[in-house]
Amino acid sequence: MRVLAAMSGGVDSSVAAARMVEAGHEVVGVHLALSRMPGTLRTGSRGCCTIEDSSDAQRVCAHLGIPFYVWDFSERFKEDVVDDFIAEYAAGRTPNPCLRCNERIKFAALLEKALALGFDAVCTGHYAKVVTVDGRKQLHRAAAWAKDQSYVLGVLTGEQLDHALFPLGDTPSKDLVRAEAARRGLETASKPDSYDICFISDGDTPGWLSEKVDLTPGEIVDREGNVLGHHQGAQTYTVGQRRGLSIGRPAPDGRPRYVLEVRPVTHEVVVGPKEALAVREIVGARQSWCGAPPAEVAEGLDVEVQVRAHGDPVPAHVRAVEGETVITLVDPLLGVAPGQSAVLYLGDRVLGQVTIDRTVAAEPALAQ
Repeated sequence: MRVLAAMSGGVDSSVAAARMVEAGHEVVGVHLALSRMPGTLRTGSRGCCTIEDSSDAQRVCAHLGIPFYVWDFSERFKEDVVDDFIAEYAAGRTPNPCLRCNERIKFAALLEKALALGFDAVCTGHYAKVVTVDGRKQLHRAAAWAKDQSYVLGVLTGEQLDHALFPLGDTPSKDLVRAEAARRGLETASKPDSYDICFISDGDTPGWLSEKVDLTPGEIVDREGNVLGHHQGAQTYTVGQRRGLSIGRPAPDGRPRYVLEVRPVTHEVVVGPKEALAVREIVGARQSWCGAPPAEVAEGLDVEVQVRAHGDPVPAHVRAVEGETVITLVDPLLGVAPGQSAVLYLGDRVLGQVTIDRTVAAEPALAQ
């Protein structure tokens, strides 16, 4: 089988490629140049697409004895991931750029090009599993739940799963992957993990956004509309945020206040107590399925839902209503924001995901 190994320059993709070579496949390594500043160097351990990462990936491929290429996807990454991220925040939503990158770059643009060049599959270092059931591919959680990345792969379609390989899916821990890399003599064995948003190198999302979004000063208000303070731009706040509110005085009950809603049209940030973050229903029209959706969704299906990459799955009931996916939570969930992705699970199997358009608060008066 001809396999295109997506090489980020990290230990996971290095070991994944090594396992494909060891399995006897014809493997070619490719590093995606996603930055529009090709001289960019890694800041700390945040990066995953810098010039240093490209060099690391090249050295690994040389060690494995496989061809190595760099493909420039920077323009498409800017349009499909970075610009989308900016537009979502400008609209008062909270996007997940890693999901968008997997959807539109690694398993759309990259896979499309790989297939056009005659490759059979794309291999990555994600911690997830592709399982064949009754002749059809399904996406499942990884064996290492602490490293499971099936959430950010919840946007994959059935056709994409047919050409996706995740060699690390059955590995019980990241420590074992690092130990294997060391045994294989891979230079990336002790390389730190990347984290946060790759195109915001210092991790200061509000600061980065302030240079990209037209910010208008506005008011910070409570649920009754009382003005508690002022801000320089509503788009730099996210639902569930507690720090950096600059209200200046405690609430009457002395308890912390959190961002409940961002209103970019009126330039208001609504704050309130933690319990006011609780939602009982999640609704979205932009859904995708990892293969054919279960027929039961039309009538209603008991599932688990996860709304953050490192969040815990919670029991819920999902149903299709007039072109929308409605997810009713068994127990209220805190701090769910429009723009996030709700990934649906049936046991370890990923059914698909829906981008959250709105939520219904556990207290009706707080509905967004």
